Amino acid sequence: MSNNKNTLIVPDRKKLAYGGAEAVVASGFVELVNQLSKTALDEQCLTSTSIQDEFVARYRPWIESTKLNQVIGLDQFPVAAYTNGATEGFDKFYLKNHTRRFRCLRGEYMYHMASWRNYFPGWQYIDDCPLDKNDAVVISLPFSDIGQEHGRTREILDTCKQLNIPVLLDCAYFGLCGDMQFDFTHPAITDVTFSLSKFMPVAHLRIGIRFTRTDDDDSLLVSNKTLYTNRLGAAVGIAIMNHFDPDYIYNAFRPNQLKLCEDLKITPSKCVIFGIDYTNTYPEYNRGGVSNRLSLAKHLELKLSTH
Repeated sequence: MSNNKNTLIVPDRKKLAYGGAEAVVASGFVELVNQLSKTALDEQCLTSTSIQDEFVARYRPWIESTKLNQVIGLDQFPVAAYTNGATEGFDKFYLKNHTRRFRCLRGEYMYHMASWRNYFPGWQYIDDCPLDKNDAVVISLPFSDIGQEHGRTREILDTCKQLNIPVLLDCAYFGLCGDMQFDFTHPAITDVTFSLSKFMPVAHLRIGIRFTRTDDDDSLLVSNKTLYTNRLGAAVGIAIMNHFDPDYIYNAFRPNQLKLCEDLKITPSKCVIFGIDYTNTYPEYNRGGVSNRLSLAKHLELKLSTH
């Protein structure tokens, strides 16, 4: 691991045909988001003092309405806050746990390692040394490198419980997956984040939410309590959740994912925008994990009606 600020933690794959990770590029989606944004502005969302609360109240039941996945225990996290994408939730987790050593698995979302390299240089991969009581852990579910639960997730959570280690569970790919269990009942989990950035092409509207067990009045909750949040993002987020159920993308694009993975001779992930190469046929897509992740988002085009 290098602490050189000019060294990439994970090589940039975005310019490759199957690199990066983004919302599905489908006919009508960008136009729909543009129209929803215009409508929200026309309806004076920027002066609405209730839009943030409406967003927070809408997001939880939207998550729990999935029929393709099992969501358990989200009610154990009664404190919800608007975030600028899942990313702002990460930053607040770092801030709250700044005296701890940050840990993650290889193949995790590169933003964490990039942030820790610059500001928390003592961070280490979980694979490299045992967890310690002074650590703080981030795990994505679905796991960023394979689009489904990492095989060590439950073991790590159990260890974190024993050592009283706080854990952030990143569910940014929720809304793209099927046959997944999202079990939030484990007592080691302190923070849970979601985002709509991969569900629809709204990454630059920064639409996310963080759930926590208690109101510790951290800086994110302060900004929410003072209504100092992204009202356009909240309004568009509500419209998207009213327009689409959380299983829409998976149901719509799963057949194309399966066909594309068959053509590429890779394994379909439970996350519809990914295919996983376990045979090292495509080594250029390795992100530091044990497999090679190919992003199919730009190749799943369907002529779909969004109305």
